[in-house]
Amino acid sequence: MYDLRMSGDLIAAENAAREGALKNDYEALGANLARRNIDIEAITAQVAQFFVAVPSWGVGTGGTRFARFPGIGEPRNIFDKLDDCAVIQQLTRATPNVSLHIPWDKANPKELKAKAEALGLGFDAMNSNTFSDAPDQPHSYKFGSLSHVDLAVRAQAVEHNIECIEIGEAIGSKALTVWVGDGSNFPGQSNFTRSFERYLAAMGEIYKNLPDDWRIFSEHKMYEPAFYSSVVQDWGTNYLIASMLGPKAFCLVDLGHHAPNTNIEMIVARLIQFGKLGGFHFNDSKYGDDDLDAGAIEPYRLFLVFNELVDAEHRGVRGFHPAHMIDQSHNVTDPIESLISSANEIRRAYAQALLVDREALSGYQDDNDALMASETLKRAYRTDVEPILAEARRRAGGAIDPVAAYRASGYRRKVGDERPAVKGGSGGIV
Repeated sequence: MYDLRMSGDLIAAENAAREGALKNDYEALGANLARRNIDIEAITAQVAQFFVAVPSWGVGTGGTRFARFPGIGEPRNIFDKLDDCAVIQQLTRATPNVSLHIPWDKANPKELKAKAEALGLGFDAMNSNTFSDAPDQPHSYKFGSLSHVDLAVRAQAVEHNIECIEIGEAIGSKALTVWVGDGSNFPGQSNFTRSFERYLAAMGEIYKNLPDDWRIFSEHKMYEPAFYSSVVQDWGTNYLIASMLGPKAFCLVDLGHHAPNTNIEMIVARLIQFGKLGGFHFNDSKYGDDDLDAGAIEPYRLFLVFNELVDAEHRGVRGFHPAHMIDQSHNVTDPIESLISSANEIRRAYAQALLVDREALSGYQDDNDALMASETLKRAYRTDVEPILAEARRRAGGAIDPVAAYRASGYRRKVGDERPAVKGGSGGIV
């Protein structure tokens, strides 16, 4: 029996009011799909087995470089964060694992594991932090970490990543995600070649400490906090890193870490083709690395990314098992509601991609029929798959309408009474 904060009776009552309408919608969609030779039950079963990890940092209120406005009942520590993550999983049944960020989530591994097990949660990839300074560290990362000119700084950053691996081993994680803010703000500030050589050597030291059944994900980002050059600035550099490190090294694709109008789905296809797609940080963007809710701005692009993923599944690509994680900052919404919505949007894109007529699409591509190839994708994308998503949640014990059930529970008000209010900050992402 799990120690959950959300009442099962409340979810059941909320579902009872919606089951009749869902049954009708599900049957209607099933009939529609049957005319396209698609078995709705098969799609529902696949969707029910698709999971995405939630970030521990995502359940707190985010911010910008200019200001941060705390929300009600913000988690005080990792154990509060796990409580919030459990609510998301209980309602969506799509987010059974949590991705931790060290040092912010550092705690006794036995206590972490016991708390997660009591909530029915597991742990996904560990995330290190060498892009900002911890209060007690002897060396600053102001001018870089894994690529820093000072060997002592690089050694400190390597040791931190090894510590993340050790914590992850103790709690059942199987991967480490490494993102660094290393780079330069002025031409001539850094030697591009030497800084990359130092980065590769440092990553090599981390790689040596990976357990046999672990993977390491390197993450690229075009800019910020370094605005002239970044050491790991694009997917090509990321691919070089993963290739040089070895078979346990892969590329992580954050949907907000690319230049505007970049063809991200083609990058995904290339990394799949050469066996180096490690996984995703799902979010959305309008201008840059905005960390907006997944599907908030460009849901069609999210679908096109999943079209490549499902195509790889369909082709049976060897060793294909990318990690799926959310990475968002919630500045004006209830973080739990945003993560519920994003998990649903990610599953929606997956369900829509499963509806693509692969045989027809391949035929149109071979015939150079651009219009019909595009229409084949759009037909799947335009299909309202919400009844499939809701039925998958209901069958797994989740909520037909998870946001409505969450609001009906009064959870935010309850934790607001339990957790002291946090004062607003003048600036900086927290």
